[in-house]
Amino acid sequence: MSSEVVLGIETRDALTVHPIGGARALGVDAFVTDRFGGVSSAPYDSLNLGEHVGDRAKDVRENRRRVASAIGVDASHLVIVRQVHGADVLDASNASPSSEADALVSDGHDLGVAILVADCVPILLVDSSSNRFAIVHAGWRGLHVGVIAQTLLRFRDAAQVRAFFGPSISGEGYQVGPEVAVHFAHLSGAVTPDVDDRSRLDLSLVATRQLLERGVPDTSIVRCRQVTDGGEVFFSDRAQRPCGRFAFVARRIS
Repeated sequence: MSSEVVLGIETRDALTVHPIGGARALGVDAFVTDRFGGVSSAPYDSLNLGEHVGDRAKDVRENRRRVASAIGVDASHLVIVRQVHGADVLDASNASPSSEADALVSDGHDLGVAILVADCVPILLVDSSSNRFAIVHAGWRGLHVGVIAQTLLRFRDAAQVRAFFGPSISGEGYQVGPEVAVHFAHLSGAVTPDVDDRSRLDLSLVATRQLLERGVPDTSIVRCRQVTDGGEVFFSDRAQRPCGRFAFVARRIS
């Protein structure tokens, strides 16, 4: 069955990051940033990596430079695209800052790739039989339109894919209306009734079920016990608006 882990902490170039240990064994260096070690002022304090949330552009650039250094690339080789809560998947080597996608795929060693989140589920997919890996931004909209399924189509065999989750909002912390809950009501345990017509939605569970449905083995899915609830360690859009964005960052190293 799928496992859950608590991500550790290490320091890289004065940043605290939370490494994905299982990915390194597969030749991918990957970590999750938190909200510390950057230059942004409140309410984006301090390592905000999102350009679209109202923070000063020069502060975001410096924060991204620090993250690029931590993953071992120049800032110009850290690929971050515009996320639109869709299902488009883009090869990182073809991306530009104006590209729109919610998943990035890479095979090479020269680029670091990152997706930005503040409650949505960040997922790293690693092919155990090739150099291919991908990072996925999976909020409820992306899960509904099939971003996970579309990303897995970029791999030869889903049975060879390992999946690693980063922190996201908990099922208990994510209240949604009926217009959202209806899309996931068929998944046992994903939607829990709340007050009036509201429900609680477990995004991590939905993502897990979708991986399983597409052929990723249960034993190859590693979920994260840390959550974004409260926004104290990882930015949370539900806890504070406006707020910054943290990143799931990855790079092929062998």
